[in-house]
This record gives sequence, C-alpha cells and structure tokens, in this order.
Amino acid sequence: MTYTVPQEAIDSFEQDGYAILPSVIDAETLSMLHMECGYFIGYMDAWMTNKNIEVMGITHKGKRYFISNRYRESPDMHRFLFSELMQEITMKFLGPNAYLFVEQWVVKGAEQGMKFAWHQDSGYVKFIDPPNVHKPYITCWCALDDMSSENGTISVLPHDVVGTRNNVLDHVREEGSNDLIGYDGNEPGIEISVPKGSIVVFSSTSLHRSSANNTQRRRRAYLAQYSCEPLFSSTGKLWSQAVPFTQNGEIIYDHTRDTKDRDLQVSRLREVQRDLESAPS
Repeated sequence: MTYTVPQEAIDSFEQDGYAILPSVIDAETLSMLHMECGYFIGYMDAWMTNKNIEVMGITHKGKRYFISNRYRESPDMHRFLFSELMQEITMKFLGPNAYLFVEQWVVKGAEQGMKFAWHQDSGYVKFIDPPNVHKPYITCWCALDDMSSENGTISVLPHDVVGTRNNVLDHVREEGSNDLIGYDGNEPGIEISVPKGSIVVFSSTSLHRSSANNTQRRRRAYLAQYSCEPLFSSTGKLWSQAVPFTQNGEIIYDHTRDTKDRDLQVSRLREVQRDLESAPS
C-alpha cells in the first residue's frame, strides 16, 4: 500500500520543526531492521572487547550505541533507505532532490541505557567545523520498539521556543558522556511516545534529547538523515556521504554503483549535478 504523508504532518514540521508519522514501517521491514540491529550491536560489542575499550566517542558499551554508515555491509538495508516510503517522506519534508547523508543505529542498553543531552544534529557539524554553513537536512527517527518515557524516548523543542528555525546554536562537549549540549535551560520539550514502526521526522536545527532507558529491554531506534544537496566542509571536502536518492522527485538510487570509495562517490555526485543543471527548467 502506498503511503502519503498527511498535510497536518507537513504543517507541524513547517511550524514546529518536527512531525510524527505513526506506524508507517510495515511488519516485514520492521523485522528486518530488528535483525540487522542485533547484528551490528553484536559486531560493535565484539570490536570494543577486542580493543579493550568501554567508550568510543558517544558510544558507551552496554549502555548506549551510535553505529553509523554501515548499511553497505547489509544485503537488505538499502531497500529501506531508498524505498518508496522514504521517497515520499523526503519529497514532502525536504524537496524533490534528496541524498542520504548519514544512517545510524541508536540503541540504549537495558536498565543502564544512558540519556542523551539537548542538541541539534547540525550542532555536531558546526562543533567540528565552525565555519560550515549548510541548508538544514532532515532526520527520520525510526522507532524499532514502542517508545515511552520509561525506555528513553525522545523529546523535541518546537522551533519558536528558543529560536532554532534555520539557526544552529553553539554546542559544548559534556565531559564523561562526550555529548554535545546545545541547550541547558528549563524547557521540558514535547515528549514523543509512539508505537514501534513509527517515524519522527525533524529538522537538523531542531533541539531534541532522549531520557534514560529504565526497562529490562533494549530501546532500539534507527536514524536516516537526508539532505537536499551534498554537504561539504568549509575546506571543500565531502562531509560524511551524499548518496544520490531522488532527483526531481524520482528515485535515481543505483545499488550497483553504491560504493564506500570516496573518489567514486564524488564522481557520481558530479554526474548527478550535471543532470540537474541540464534538466529543462
């Protein structure tokens, strides 16, 4: 069944910087995401054990995991990331041209799953590369479990509360957790409680956080971030990745040409850019 983003979700995103799409991931895809999540958590645990480390960046073994840009190691993940569902979502919230920027597993361990501080996703870009200026991208936060205050769901601050519409705040690093903090005020935000299979879409300038997981089960989420154009650093290097997904609203993703090779990625981007420039206006 073809999914259509409702107008009220689009209005919510434009006004507040986020939108909730309940139960839009089908059961078969959700089962696949569960299996892939288990594999990548196991892989990360084994890797950290082998390196004899407990913390790597904002990943804390057994407590909180951030595992990024590994979808090419899976035979199935591309079918979700570049699906008609994500085509519809990116079209309505981003525009006719979309590139996969980052994909990431975000998992909180049972009983000891850590909180995550108020931040903007674009705040991480600015913190690492202060001169960087980029158009806001979108984050599709996919709930792989029923999400609640008990297991560490997210809260979002509407744009107008602290002025985050198209505005990237300065962030500071929190010692111990390594979180970047973009807001330390008293506003509680809007807590998002949704059933598994739901997607919360928010702007990269939206402030959001998540609470601790106090349940006896892992809290699993999967993030897919898309940009309307490739992001480059202030020195001209490609930031993360920019996998061509849609052009003029049509899917152009080519699995046979999807590669980790940075030079080939840039070559593919130049090809897509030429197509865009030569297209009739």
